[in-house]
Amino acid sequence: MKYMQELSRIADEVWNHPEPGFLEKESSRIQRSFLKEQGFEITENIADTMTGYSASWGSGKPVIAFLGEFDALYGLGQEADCSEYHPDGNEMGHGCGHHLLGTGAIGAALMVRDYLKETGREGTVIVYGCPAEESGSGKAYMARDGVFKDTDIALTWHPSTIHAVATGSSQSCIQCYFRFHGIASHAAGSPEKGRSALDAVELMDIGVNYLREHMESTDRVHYAITNSGGKSPNVVQAEAEVKYLIRSTANSKCRKLYERVVNIAKGAALMTETSLDVIFDEGLSNTVINETLEKVMEQSFTECGAPVYTEEERAYAKKFHDSYEMPETIDDIPVYVKDKRKLLNNMRTSDLCDYIVEVNSSDICEMGSTDVGDVSWVVPTATLNTACYSYGAGAHSWQWVAQGKSSIAHKGMYKAAEVMARTAEKLFEDPSLIEQAKAEFKERLMGESYECLIPEEIKPHVIGD
Repeated sequence: MKYMQELSRIADEVWNHPEPGFLEKESSRIQRSFLKEQGFEITENIADTMTGYSASWGSGKPVIAFLGEFDALYGLGQEADCSEYHPDGNEMGHGCGHHLLGTGAIGAALMVRDYLKETGREGTVIVYGCPAEESGSGKAYMARDGVFKDTDIALTWHPSTIHAVATGSSQSCIQCYFRFHGIASHAAGSPEKGRSALDAVELMDIGVNYLREHMESTDRVHYAITNSGGKSPNVVQAEAEVKYLIRSTANSKCRKLYERVVNIAKGAALMTETSLDVIFDEGLSNTVINETLEKVMEQSFTECGAPVYTEEERAYAKKFHDSYEMPETIDDIPVYVKDKRKLLNNMRTSDLCDYIVEVNSSDICEMGSTDVGDVSWVVPTATLNTACYSYGAGAHSWQWVAQGKSSIAHKGMYKAAEVMARTAEKLFEDPSLIEQAKAEFKERLMGESYECLIPEEIKPHVIGD
């Protein structure tokens, strides 16, 4: 398989250097250096994202982009290939497969470059190295700042436990800090002189918990107290902070829910006679699906076929599948899967997905968020899933970290590159498909225009700064 050795090496190097959002310096350098060697024109620090980049080859229209990611997750350091929980001493780990994701996008771009060379067709292929998907909303800044304005089609993928064309929407979300400022005082000697910032945090949390009854059933509000004000109970806490993540099924709904939460925080400040700073952190848009592109991608996947696994790979997968004690049920199957019982049976008789799962195109909103949503608001976008891990534990788990350098992971990554490249080739060969995708895109927006949830004055930043 062409480029398999180089792509596996790059993915493993990124796995070896897990880095947080906007700080993926080594991961970004590894990918940029390789693409430059391959003749791609590199632009660094796109949209002031520090580690984000673009790598383009070719000229003219159409412009087809592949979206890649490379950030890791805190608290997931794990020894490679070890089917028991065994942290490797690293603070971070690739528990969502982004070391594969960005590398697979590069693989697709290489295949399309070769296709354009061989056919002499006009067109441009671009790899976008997109930082900070886990925390930071890298693509949202890129979409807000016009990075994709000349792009005709965007294609991406995500490592998974199944082989399927992804469909369905995702939640909009806003993340922010509520920082309360009070007055310190002796909690016994002069409590009346104090104004407790911690009281304000607790009252805010109580108020939001009462709000839950009056939200839509698909809304989600999560919080974590990031500063409780200190460890001395005999001091009235003068400073306290809580971090909130607010989700809804559409940007407009998310903004309204966010405003309600802000009003609760203001009420808590009023009740405690404290002052309040609301510090906006990040925001993501819901995903706009494109059935036209999904059908082209589905046809491409069928033509490419699912990976073939060896007995050694199946035994490897079994070790990890057995490490997760909760058996799969019908409730674990995504709603858009066409034959849920077939997939459930495969989960129970095989330790990894070995067929292409058929899906029904869906607008249903999944309970999660991704900055791919922001891209989908400015350019027709489609996403592919390929199995890079055994059945059992899902994303953001040590099991995914441990399997990240396996031949199963590499095969899934390469298959994603192959399917995305085949999809792009079909679009180059039949430009009417691009026009159909754009027409559907316009229809789905229903007259709305993209408004990024991140205010213009907010710049890319390391979470917590």
